[in-house]
Amino acid sequence: MKERCRPSNPLQPHTRKVGRKKNKGEVPMANLLYVDNSNVWIEGLHVAAYASGMAPDVWSAVQRNICDHRWKLDFGKLFAFAGGEKDEVKKATLFGSRPPKNDSLWKIAKKKGFEVVVYDRNVANHEKKIDTDIVATMISDSYEMLTIGDDEMTLVAGDSDYVPAIEKLRQRNIPVHVVFWKHASRELKDAATKFIALDNYLDHLRH
Repeated sequence: MKERCRPSNPLQPHTRKVGRKKNKGEVPMANLLYVDNSNVWIEGLHVAAYASGMAPDVWSAVQRNICDHRWKLDFGKLFAFAGGEKDEVKKATLFGSRPPKNDSLWKIAKKKGFEVVVYDRNVANHEKKIDTDIVATMISDSYEMLTIGDDEMTLVAGDSDYVPAIEKLRQRNIPVHVVFWKHASRELKDAATKFIALDNYLDHLRH
């Protein structure tokens, strides 16, 4: 996961639900949503750089660390896109790190419906604990609050580090959907029950 991007150099879709459709009189399938904020935001800046013509393709933007900082992620739109209607979301947690003077970001996320878990960066200004906490929380929630057969999980992240956890959850017949940019890890895409790419919704998710 990249921590920084080079400064930008200027050179509606409808929300969708990953769960099954409910029939009349049926209890809706609940969704548990987990978001790696830095991962989806930074990689979104790379996608935006390609979309705005700052890079010839997304991989070039990633490898050369080119970002379009004009693109801002709308937490409310991400919640609706990945989680669905609020009454069908059993839990939504956004994990991130605390850069200086950025606490207002987490307040906005909370207003949009997320439970926010924030860690301080280390002395090298790198994130720590995020991936492991997301995995631990997903496994814990799968035993403590998820109803197998009725509920599903959605992960907004793109790293292959999540693959072992997803495989273990799916072995217990728990659907785990992954929502991320198209350049997410191939191994992660294959492990998911379903993968939904965000790229076509870049403008829709813009704040």
